[in-house]
Amino acid sequence: MALEKICEINNINIEDTIAFGDQDLDIPMIKKAGTGIAMGNAVKELKNTAKYITKTNNEAGIAYALKKILKII
Repeated sequence: MALEKICEINNINIEDTIAFGDQDLDIPMIKKAGTGIAMGNAVKELKNTAKYITKTNNEAGIAYALKKILKII
């Protein structure tokens, strides 16, 4: 899995990662990441898997989630 390889190369603990997804193929990544976040427009199975659900891609869901999680103003 790409997320695991990126973590290995960069010496990052996978528990310290945040992953965003919206389709079935993102489910393994969402499960592996320290914090798995489904986009508001994600498929139902991914929403059921993710720790959090953010706004849709058309509503800047990634920026919204990062602001909330990382407390960025």
